[in-house]
Amino acid sequence: MKIHAYAKINLTLDILGKRPDGYHDLVMVMQSVGLFDEVSVKLIKNTEINVKSSLALLFDDQSNTAYKAAKQFFSYAGITDKGAEIGIQKNIPMEAGMAGGSADAAAVIIALNRLCDTGYSDEVLCEIGVKVGADVPFCIVGGTMLAEGKGEKLSALPALSGFQQPPVILLCKPDIGVSTGRAYSAVDNCDPGTLVRPDAEAMRIALSEQNVRGIAENIGNVFEQVLQIPDCESIKKVMLDGGALGACMTGSGTTVFGIYNDEQLAKQTTFTLKKTYPNTFLTSAVDCGCRIV
Repeated sequence: MKIHAYAKINLTLDILGKRPDGYHDLVMVMQSVGLFDEVSVKLIKNTEINVKSSLALLFDDQSNTAYKAAKQFFSYAGITDKGAEIGIQKNIPMEAGMAGGSADAAAVIIALNRLCDTGYSDEVLCEIGVKVGADVPFCIVGGTMLAEGKGEKLSALPALSGFQQPPVILLCKPDIGVSTGRAYSAVDNCDPGTLVRPDAEAMRIALSEQNVRGIAENIGNVFEQVLQIPDCESIKKVMLDGGALGACMTGSGTTVFGIYNDEQLAKQTTFTLKKTYPNTFLTSAVDCGCRIV
């Protein structure tokens, strides 16, 4: 079975504080976008789980999220006589803030649910997925969601992909990456009073009104404020100068996304950014986290 595992962006991302379990309480508006990894999953008769990736930098051992996802699924389902061969064709950059690893894990869980004929609901799949990572439940469901808690509490929002005139989304990942741990440490060590908090409710209203300009005006990410990555600032400037209604870093970085209502302007900016940043992609919102192909 082959699955398209879609990347995500954070239209808003706020961190309320650190929890006793080591995670952070978050309020985020998350959106699936059309950039995807292609994940293939095949059941095998022995109990091994083998992962192969097209990206040399990605570990194919037990630390891989796809491996962890298969392990958690088989454990939850009580399946002790099967294993899986997993292949990952990577298109989503690493350390990009776009949940590439979580998307791959979500794809494995969805595929095994179908291949093993277990018939679990999305709610159960998310219960399995959160044991692998906080973003995995969103990547299972996808679309346009309010995510709270450590990211696993999901509430559906008006779908950006369903707009009468959906915006064009430009993604640009600079060569520099930021580990999630470093990003959260930066937030933990900053003065909370200096942060400009994104307004998730204003974003919800803009989505409900299909107001692309209102969406662009309300994007925001506290990670961007504390990390202050020069490349990200340069990319934002190029996007805004090129006609983007708004631009912002996604997740813990370092991908920057721009929102356009003019596809031609977005294409021109894509051409400009690709000269310096090869990981530049023109895409749009999608209504799911994974799609069986």
